[in-house]
Amino acid sequence: MNTDAATTRAWTQSAYGGPEVLEQHAIDRPTPGRGEVLVRVRATALNSADVKLLRGKPGVLRLGFGLRRPRNPVRGMDVAGTIVAVGEGVDASHVGDEVVGEISGGGGGLATYAVTRFDRVVPRPRETDAVTAAAVPLAGGTAWQALHVAGAGAGSRVLVIGASGGVGTYTVQLAARAGAEVWALCGERNRALVERLGATRTFDYRTDGPESLPEGSFDAVIDIAGEAPLRVVQGLAREGGCIVMVGGEGEGPFGPIGRMLHALLRSIGGRRRFRPFTARATASVTSTLLEMVARGELEPVIERTFTFDEARDALAHVDAGHTVGKVVVRVED
Repeated sequence: MNTDAATTRAWTQSAYGGPEVLEQHAIDRPTPGRGEVLVRVRATALNSADVKLLRGKPGVLRLGFGLRRPRNPVRGMDVAGTIVAVGEGVDASHVGDEVVGEISGGGGGLATYAVTRFDRVVPRPRETDAVTAAAVPLAGGTAWQALHVAGAGAGSRVLVIGASGGVGTYTVQLAARAGAEVWALCGERNRALVERLGATRTFDYRTDGPESLPEGSFDAVIDIAGEAPLRVVQGLAREGGCIVMVGGEGEGPFGPIGRMLHALLRSIGGRRRFRPFTARATASVTSTLLEMVARGELEPVIERTFTFDEARDALAHVDAGHTVGKVVVRVED
């Protein structure tokens, strides 16, 4: 597909639906506004949030992102790339900087050029390539914030439910590095990986699910899968313990929100508290995590890298579920 200086290649959706609604087009190249930068995208990491916005599910999301179709038709929130132009209020000396961060506005990374707020990106360490760096912001930041909310630190015992996905692989590593004893639920084929990342004990969620674990054994439970009965998850925490709800499934227009509200009701007057939260990538946390990656202290687990022309297949892979670590699209002009 040929493009000129005024356009950019992008994967766009004109309606909500599965990966089949995505089409590659030449669209107008975005122009950075005040406080924004134009980034030549090198790599884009995909998240479950991209699939939710692709499908417009749960339906409540459409209130913020478009009722009939997404206002921003390009998916992809996490990017690594090169600043090629700046808007008003951003020093022109940053042109040429290699940066990493979350795109503001719900997406835009599955394109050769994207605009984002300057305060959403941070410098990419020279020791870290673009594909690896793109896998850090949202998943790594979610894990960091979940552990902070849980108060998980040295000497605590942490259970990670859904430990082999993008958020889970970071959660296991960060908890272990903080000095926690990490137990983890994942698929049988991923147990060796999760143990290598720092888990002391691992369990196959198909045969040894949360119901089989000892009650009252954990200072913190990080529930990423969001499928186990709430009474079971709550019972795993010790008195005074915390259950952090990172994600979850759910039918109907409100999706997992109903489960989260039910969890809050169960917390009233109890000593085992549910803590639902919504994470977002922050520049300071992204910078800290990238420094850890550059020093070899944190490993972004990347299951598969796709080319830009394979971006539809990349989203289909994430949409199918059971991704191990992250999926990244390498963008080439």
